[in-house]
Amino acid sequence: MKALTLTAAVGLASLLIFGCQKPSDTIKIGLAGVQTGPDGQIGSTMFYGSQIAIEEWNEKGGVLSKKIEAISRDDEAKPQQAVAVAQELVASGIVAVIGHFNSGCTIPSSEIYSQNKVIQITPGSTNPTVTERGIRSLFRIVGRDDQQGSCAAEFVSGTLAKQKVAVLHNKTAYGQGLAEEFKKTYEQMGGTVVLFDGLGAEDLDFRATLSAVANAGAEALFWGGMYGQAAPMLVQLRSSGSAIPFISGDGSIVPEFISTAGAHASEVYLTFGPDYKTAQGSKAFLDKYRKRFGEEGPYSVYGYDAVNILLSAIEKAGTTDSDKVAETIRSGTFTTTLGDISFDDKGDLAKSYYILWTVRDGKFTPLN
Repeated sequence: MKALTLTAAVGLASLLIFGCQKPSDTIKIGLAGVQTGPDGQIGSTMFYGSQIAIEEWNEKGGVLSKKIEAISRDDEAKPQQAVAVAQELVASGIVAVIGHFNSGCTIPSSEIYSQNKVIQITPGSTNPTVTERGIRSLFRIVGRDDQQGSCAAEFVSGTLAKQKVAVLHNKTAYGQGLAEEFKKTYEQMGGTVVLFDGLGAEDLDFRATLSAVANAGAEALFWGGMYGQAAPMLVQLRSSGSAIPFISGDGSIVPEFISTAGAHASEVYLTFGPDYKTAQGSKAFLDKYRKRFGEEGPYSVYGYDAVNILLSAIEKAGTTDSDKVAETIRSGTFTTTLGDISFDDKGDLAKSYYILWTVRDGKFTPLN
């Protein structure tokens, strides 16, 4: 109740403050997500990609004859901090936000943005709940956990032909949600989940849990969580003498996973989108990104595309009005680095795109 009251107060204060101000000569866009802590490496790539897109638009004059002003905030991958970030960004006068990254942050923050008529595009949140609440101003340019969980389960049951799997997760909206979706599909396909357990999001000693995995007779291990735990878990799994396949989702596809796991990164399978490095429209962006920031991360492209979709929609709508921009996004098709993108009525991608990746010669490689 207190949170709702605070939200309403912030929204009213925003109306009072900005109702008295002169029209701005910039369009303010929020960039919100994790930049520090265990998930900081993967989250920061989203910010860098978004930053490049904004700079490109400003170089050609901005949108609606106004320059784009980016306001960046770190939510530290903490839901409460994400709510505070959302309130601060709304009070600053943003018309849209690119973010948040973690599903556990996007879900509560989206309530703040929705109440204040702020368009939101998340480049990284995959929990189905994000778009299942009827928020018309909310979109995501990645797939859903029920899609990637099913993709992983079909692979483990069919291609790998494993009948018994252990499933672990980090108790977050993303990790647990992905694990549950994997479990549901895997069991529907006739497989047996011999162990399903949640671990603390900061745990790094998994030896007791991995012993339980072995004792349960698991033929594969599925991890619902982020790379910061995935790599140590894999190292400890291999160090215990186990060679069973290690399967996880898009939260583990970052260079740090490979550098930490090293030679232990064998029999690794991860669900993620198509290979952005070979996409026809990505070369110019990747060249610019690498020159400025070094090796691109997996969500650099998604941050870049999210901004371009947003600003293209504002330009086409001829306004920053939330309802009109949302309808333009929902009804349009947008050319991105990954190809043409369109959305369904919920704000999800019209087409699912998950594929399996593995690690070969120290690099993430599409399996097919």
